[in-house]
Amino acid sequence: MVALRSRYHIDLSQLQAICEENYLRLNKLMPAMAVQDEQRIVIDAGDGPDQALVMRVLERCRYTTMLQLVYERSHDWLAPPRMEIRLYHDASMAEVVAAYNRRRFMGVYPYPNEQMLQPDEKSQLNRFLGEWLGHCQRFGQSAQPVVLDR
Repeated sequence: MVALRSRYHIDLSQLQAICEENYLRLNKLMPAMAVQDEQRIVIDAGDGPDQALVMRVLERCRYTTMLQLVYERSHDWLAPPRMEIRLYHDASMAEVVAAYNRRRFMGVYPYPNEQMLQPDEKSQLNRFLGEWLGHCQRFGQSAQPVVLDR
């Protein structure tokens, strides 16, 4: 007999915690986000060519900011990760709103599906963002002077 898979249910408190952590990380990496349009974080690749995370402000509104994150590296045989992140300043949260040429991710996807998305695709993208930002915090260096927003 084939066992049925239990249906995935989103853990909203865990997703909110991830989004709050990502908000804090983004503000540490780009503290002058309110006035600065771009921040470049250079990551030492050891004995290979340096790589960089480029953070660009796409849109500023009263309560939100839209950032584009692009990972630049010297080779182009693999498309680098690119994401758009919306920061909600009133809630102190940041969530991935676009990645892999897709916009607006649902909280839960049926599985299997035609797009081959995981049932928890939205949570996975936000966790990946947190890991990516954490890596940049540990191993990155600002390519330009950090301007503190006062």
